[in-house]
Amino acid sequence: MTQIPSAAVPADAGTRPAIEPIGILVAPHPVLRRKTRLVGPDDRAMLRDVLPRMFEAMYQAPGIGLAAPQVGIDLRFCIVDLHENDVREPIVLINPEIVAESEQLAAREEGCLSLPGQYAEVVRPEGVTVRFEDETGAAREIKADGLLATCFQHEIDHLDGILFVDHLSALKRNMIMRRLAKEMKAKG
Repeated sequence: MTQIPSAAVPADAGTRPAIEPIGILVAPHPVLRRKTRLVGPDDRAMLRDVLPRMFEAMYQAPGIGLAAPQVGIDLRFCIVDLHENDVREPIVLINPEIVAESEQLAAREEGCLSLPGQYAEVVRPEGVTVRFEDETGAAREIKADGLLATCFQHEIDHLDGILFVDHLSALKRNMIMRRLAKEMKAKG
């Protein structure tokens, strides 16, 4: 199928307006170290407004998870989409909590949109059960293992002011943070 150049399509041609992605904070921003507060009924309208912008920012980055503190919001919610096989399957976790962890541990390389370009192997439980509310306020529970379990744990850590580098030795953590600072300074 031939794509029409965007200049040839009138602005009012009925196309969906572009969603403006929300900005992602970079460590060591202090908001990334704060514990979040529970999402209440009065916060639901704001969530409806910000979630599309968060998903857009995550997809553009690209990433597979994004927590509210990473976009400067002090509420307990996050989004996840592994988009395996290029299929989007967005998950919104509101007030999530890990209610069970497997005894078996797994090491996976992790990165973070708030620590761009930085990666390290982190050991976490291989499987978790997460209890949360969905966008409608309904109580949900998901049992996850593998990459999805790692992603849930990583994003829920953000809600408690924890970054993936906090699971590393002080030496590795300091090396990553210094490298990030140097790279961010070089970008200006």
